[in-house]
Amino acid sequence: MARFIFITGGVVSSLGKGLMAASLAALLQARGYRVRIRKFDPYLNVDPGTMSPYQHGEVYVTDDGAETDLDLGHYERFTGVAARQSDNVTSGRIYQQIIQRERRGDYLGATVQVIPHVTDAIKAFALDETDDLDFVLCEIGGTVGDIESLPFIEAIRQLRNDLGRGNSVSVHVTLVPYIAAAGELKTKPTQHSVRELAALGVQPDVLVCRCEQPLPAGERAKIALFCNVPKEAVIPALDAKSIYAVPEQYHQEGLDEAVLNAFGIEPGTKPDLSRWTDITDRLTNPEGEVTVGVVGKYVGLQDAYKSLNEALVHGGIANRVKVNVRWIDAEIFEHADSDIAQHLEPLHAILVPGAFGERGAEGKIASVKFARERGVPYFGICFGMQMACIEGARNLAGIDKASSTEFGPTEEPVVGIITEWMTKEGVEKREAGGDLGGTMRLGAYEAKLDGNSVVSSIYGATSISERHRHRYEVNTGYRDALEKGGLVFSGMSPDGMLPEIVERPDHPWFVGVQFHPELKSKPFDPHPLFASFIAAAVNKSRLV
Repeated sequence: MARFIFITGGVVSSLGKGLMAASLAALLQARGYRVRIRKFDPYLNVDPGTMSPYQHGEVYVTDDGAETDLDLGHYERFTGVAARQSDNVTSGRIYQQIIQRERRGDYLGATVQVIPHVTDAIKAFALDETDDLDFVLCEIGGTVGDIESLPFIEAIRQLRNDLGRGNSVSVHVTLVPYIAAAGELKTKPTQHSVRELAALGVQPDVLVCRCEQPLPAGERAKIALFCNVPKEAVIPALDAKSIYAVPEQYHQEGLDEAVLNAFGIEPGTKPDLSRWTDITDRLTNPEGEVTVGVVGKYVGLQDAYKSLNEALVHGGIANRVKVNVRWIDAEIFEHADSDIAQHLEPLHAILVPGAFGERGAEGKIASVKFARERGVPYFGICFGMQMACIEGARNLAGIDKASSTEFGPTEEPVVGIITEWMTKEGVEKREAGGDLGGTMRLGAYEAKLDGNSVVSSIYGATSISERHRHRYEVNTGYRDALEKGGLVFSGMSPDGMLPEIVERPDHPWFVGVQFHPELKSKPFDPHPLFASFIAAAVNKSRLV
């Protein structure tokens, strides 16, 4: 039977619950345990798929096609355990299922209520597919005291009773602020937060205290006394130089031992943290550095490109170099007086990431042209691949009016909406004017690579599986014209209908992919495309 660790947050948001959960899971994994992490989000959206990146950050996509919270990306990057649809649930999805059941008459005329129907549904999600695990970590989004999270806290309270003593532990992440005027840390917010959680029926077993200054022994003892936990279970959490140094930092503070002790488990031998030691060493002692420009649409919020940023770091780890990311708003290249060379010449590589809509598209196309003409390594992901094809069509294939139907009616739809595609279950179909939520080509799909291509040598394979999230696709009707212009279609869907990868073999490094390789990159297993891209940036830096 799996043991459950319930993770809540108090005082303020953005304390790093997700990173703490991922780090704790990695530490338990390093001790030989099998783990899985789940995220419970209190908002009423069914999933984050229709939310603005400025509202929610990136949408993380799983192999089975779920659009999920970006914390699931942390979970995968730290544990290597592939997330699933069942690992992220929202209030919206819970209520949607309950209302559908009520409309069908499944409740046999009973009054449908938060307790027991909503809480039972939450508990069912927590318990689903856990038979082969040692620990299940469940992170509750939001902050204790929020109205939205109350059903989830109540479900935790019930689950702890259902599971029995010794089978669940509550970890509460809280804030110990430093008041500069007083010159001291203040424990009162933590005391209030724990009291609020306890009033809802959940007594924390372990407290993780985010603080800017070291937590003195006296303050640690004070928190333990007032919050009814052992002193050893009060874990300081100071800022780290890198998120990949966090697992070792938490281990040094005793987090994994405190959790095991709360379960009544003897910690035993120390965890094998060699992979994290190596990663930290590579980040701390690089042998060079490169600058990569990300020409994007949502650069005002870096969480919109969280997995992308981390994959670039992983590429640096693979090459033992520091990667400096320069975030560039694509719209600045659409102004008549804009000097594109001023922004892009200092870069060792250029990346155009995924996006939706016309805003900034012409700036991205201009960036593709600059990279192609100047021999700067170029990586186009999803929308970035589509813009590379439009640029090639306009400037090398003589198709001046090349565009995408995403931007409106066009005479030359080099990129168009896909209304059907092949899946393992058969043909998947979509209506062009249908719902936006959950209607894209989502999840892992296979691609076949040309055996003589650049990308097949990078992957070391001719068959790959990558995760997708898009509803527009490059039109294969333009393949011949684009290939005459030097843009080779080196990766296709198994049925040969959907372009997956394009490349320019005569360029130092020019690759466009329809999928999102950043979603599968990990610090201890960097994605081969990102490792190769950063290697090309290193070569470019040596030529400058």
